Amino acid sequence: MQHEYCCFFFIADYHSLTTHPTPENLQQNVKAALVEYLACGLDPEVCTMYIQSDLPETAELYLLLNMNAYVGELERVTSFKEKIRKHPDNINAGLLTYPVLMAADILIHKATKVPVGKDQEQHLEMSRTFGNRFNRLYKTEYFGEPMAFNFGKTLVKVPGLDGAGKMGKSESEGNALFLKDDAATIRKKIMRAVTDSGPTEPNSAKPEAIENLFNLIKLVSSPDTISHFETAYNNCTIRYGDLKKQLAEDMVTFMAPITQKIIDIEKNHDYVKKWFILDAKKPRQVRKKR
Repeated sequence: MQHEYCCFFFIADYHSLTTHPTPENLQQNVKAALVEYLACGLDPEVCTMYIQSDLPETAELYLLLNMNAYVGELERVTSFKEKIRKHPDNINAGLLTYPVLMAADILIHKATKVPVGKDQEQHLEMSRTFGNRFNRLYKTEYFGEPMAFNFGKTLVKVPGLDGAGKMGKSESEGNALFLKDDAATIRKKIMRAVTDSGPTEPNSAKPEAIENLFNLIKLVSSPDTISHFETAYNNCTIRYGDLKKQLAEDMVTFMAPITQKIIDIEKNHDYVKKWFILDAKKPRQVRKKR
């Protein structure tokens, strides 16, 4: 993607403040995210990578968009309702206006294509709403309409290991696999994934927890492996232990090269520091050229 389009990738340190990280943890998390971006193949010589707070214009646009965002529409956002249900002791204004900051991240670059997962469709729709509302109120055509983008036919949602929702750091413990997880950790997490007692009727619908496991195995396993377990499920002979063992091994194989790159890059302190310095200036320079 970075070789075909003018791409901006950023580390969302502003967004992370909704969970109140300490300054030390925030700095460590920013560095870890940068290392993972590099390990996954993002090339700062080709694309634009930056830390969200290094582009203060984003916060300014966030303020302006907030003036025209309404409490009622923000309270109806699915992710906000999920957050207050799961974390009732941390209902802060940043969570409520999270979609506005996301819109600022997108609109600041006048982005037309945004690589988002299935769970972010509503936020992207709100970005269009806020941009169009700004244009209408101030009688301008400054912001375009960003659309969801990926290389497949449908948007992807990577399921969590807890049998409900998406995989993510902010979800329940043990729900997510991290790029730096070693093989033993990956196996342990997957073997603990939620299942049920198995199907009792041929060709029955899969419960969400089981569908989640099948969605994960479709991401990393061969067509023959997927077909084998689909057949076993449909004829009621499936053994979930075998399914999870196969998924774990295929996931370890898939993740191993990335994990090793993370370890190698972390050791190269000068290399990481170099990109911290360069990335602080680049997003503004690229925006001026567009």
